[in-house]
Amino acid sequence: MNISCMAARSNGCACRNRADAMLLSPPSITVPGPVGGLDTLVVSPDGPPRGVAVVCHPNPTQGGTHGNKVVQTCAKALASRGYVAYCPNLRGVGKSDGEHDYGHGEVDDVLAVAGFAQAQFPGVPLILAGFSFGGFVAAHARQRTEADGLILMGPAVGRYPVPMPAEVPADTLVIHGEEDEVIALSTVLDWARPQSLPVVVFPGTTHFFHGKLVPLGRLIARHVG
Repeated sequence: MNISCMAARSNGCACRNRADAMLLSPPSITVPGPVGGLDTLVVSPDGPPRGVAVVCHPNPTQGGTHGNKVVQTCAKALASRGYVAYCPNLRGVGKSDGEHDYGHGEVDDVLAVAGFAQAQFPGVPLILAGFSFGGFVAAHARQRTEADGLILMGPAVGRYPVPMPAEVPADTLVIHGEEDEVIALSTVLDWARPQSLPVVVFPGTTHFFHGKLVPLGRLIARHVG
């Protein structure tokens, strides 16, 4: 047994708390981006990769980073299904170079990370995903690359020009909280209705999926298969 863990137990602390903390801190790499380096967390599967994914964070002007709990829940769910999940801090966020560009240049950042991931693992499927502002960025990136899947969690419909459902794949996974206090569910349903794009609604859930991260991860894992 690790000596530090024995000491932790003697102090009444569980070793698994330390392990949990380690799980919340995946390794970080710097991916070359259009305006400089992009600080990127990488969540890897236990076995051989069957695909790659890029997961985009919420609005950085309100504290959104690649360490966001919804982003990391999505990344871990994808990794559980064999995907290497890249979670970049987009331009101007954290240690990433550049300045925040309100979603315009950030699309180029996502495409750069996707290209990097595909170069590391040629020939495997690509999934793009995003939470809130990140969903807006991921949806626009999907219009400019041949991704095999798109996951939008609490998409910022009404706050940013998210592409209309006719402009995203019919198999896009859209997930929203019934009691989202940032982006009203009715706004998302109005956005999805013209093309009958399904929306998975989490009952009694707010924008940040408080208390619902485990079922959120399970849903994403089932969707990927």
